[in-house]
This record gives sequence, structure tokens and C-alpha cells, in this order.
Amino acid sequence: MNETSNYTPPKVWTWDAESGGRWASINRPIAGPTHEKPLPLGQHPIQLYSLGTPNGVKVTVMLEELLALGKSGAEYDAYLIDISEGDQFGSGFVEVNPNSKIPAMLDQSTGSPTRIFESGAMLLYLAEKFGALLPAEPAGRAECLSWLFWQMGSAPYLGGGFGHFYAYAPSKIEYCIDRYAMEVKRQLDVLDRHLADKQYMCGDEYSIADIAIWPWYGLLMVEGIYDASEFLSTNSYIHLMRWAKKVAARKAVQRGQMVNRTWGPEEGQLHERHSGSDFETRTQDKIES
Repeated sequence: MNETSNYTPPKVWTWDAESGGRWASINRPIAGPTHEKPLPLGQHPIQLYSLGTPNGVKVTVMLEELLALGKSGAEYDAYLIDISEGDQFGSGFVEVNPNSKIPAMLDQSTGSPTRIFESGAMLLYLAEKFGALLPAEPAGRAECLSWLFWQMGSAPYLGGGFGHFYAYAPSKIEYCIDRYAMEVKRQLDVLDRHLADKQYMCGDEYSIADIAIWPWYGLLMVEGIYDASEFLSTNSYIHLMRWAKKVAARKAVQRGQMVNRTWGPEEGQLHERHSGSDFETRTQDKIES
């Protein structure tokens, strides 16, 4: 590689300008709110404030799966947080999630509302609250939690690393793309080998491990996020592709993927969700239009 750079890091870094790239406007080196904006509150037990990115989809899929299992206490209101407009820096959002990242969740069924932030924490909280989608037997539970935390630690290499430098950075830097492409392909191989003799991540039963991993790695396989399917040779991971398609066929996954989504085909978007009937209304509106 013959790439050169004239940049010499200063002794002390200062925030003099935006970093560039598609998401430059949402990045800053300080925490806390930038403006006063309370969050809306609906009537359902669960209040979700999110966007239909992979981390947001984890939680909406989880809630839809719980409702499909008859867990009525998982009924929820989902409000859109537009990160391009800085909604995540509003005072109400920061109160629920001091890290100013989607998703953020309030459980109103606990007397004084319980806040939960970080998508992995939400999946575990909901699984334990409703006694579903998490093995009860110690060895199975340990396996499931291992894969849940594998996703939490691995996905930043896919999104913030590979996705950023391959799709969003203002210039293509060979070293960065090669560095993260190598790691993403290693992760895909980890998943492909693991799924060679399993229906789901933890065996024959669908769990929060699948729900956590699919919005990142499953969508990479079946929808080609970052337009990188050919670049990463995703079709070569046959066991992972089989799993990704199997999970994608679930009705709750299809519903969860629509919630708080603001891009792509209009029929695949449901900006806010307050009732299961919202999906049918959205479909009917599309037919009538």
C-alpha cells in the first residue's frame, strides 16, 4: 500500500471543525443536552424513543416478538428520534439516556418509571421481565448471553469501523477500509462456522442472541447494508445466509424493522407505533393511495 498522509497529530487535540462525512453533524466531544425538549409519553407500559437503525431494530423486534407470544405487558409506544436533527440531545432524551444514543426506553409498569439504555441491556431486561427468549437452564443461558455480548462488542467494527470508512467517510482511505473489512470478514466466518450445525445462534430455539445479531449481520447478508455485498462476498457464507433469511421471514422481525424507519420504500416505514393496528393501517393506506 503506497498511501501517504500529511497529517501530524497535535500534542493536544482540540475540536476545531466537524470531522466530515455523512454523520458529522451529530458528533461532538462533550455530553449533556443542547436544548430543552421533554419526551412524549403514551399510555402503554413500554415507552421507546428510537430510530430504525440496527440498534433500534433490535428492540422493536424484541417487543414485537414478545407481543406475538401473547405478552400483553410488552405493548409499547415508539416515538421517532431524528438523530440528524439532534433529537438525541434534547433534555428529556438525555434524562433517559445520558449517552445520547438511540434507543432509550422507559418501563412505566414499575411504579416509578424505570429507564433502560443500551440495546443489549434492553433485550436482557425484557427477556427477564417476561420470561421469554432467554434459556432458563444455566448452560443455555450462558451461551445466549455470550452471543449477546459478542454482538455488542463486535458490531462497532462493522458499523463505526467498516460502514463508516467504506460508505460514509468523506474520502476513501485504503488502510482503514482494509483494516475493518478484514475484521468484518473474520466475524462473518465466526458466525458462518457457528451456524453450520444450528438453526439459531443458541441451537434449535430462537432467542435474544438472534434478535441482537440479525439487525447488524443478518441485514448485511439479506439487504446488503452499506452496498457492500459484493465487496465482502457475503454469498460465500452459506450457513449465515440461511440463518439470515430464516430470521427475516418472521412476522415480528418484519414488523419490528418498520418501526421508526424513515428511509427506503414508503410501505416499509412506520415513523411512530402506538398499536399493532398501525401496521395494518399503514398497509391499507398504501393500497388506497
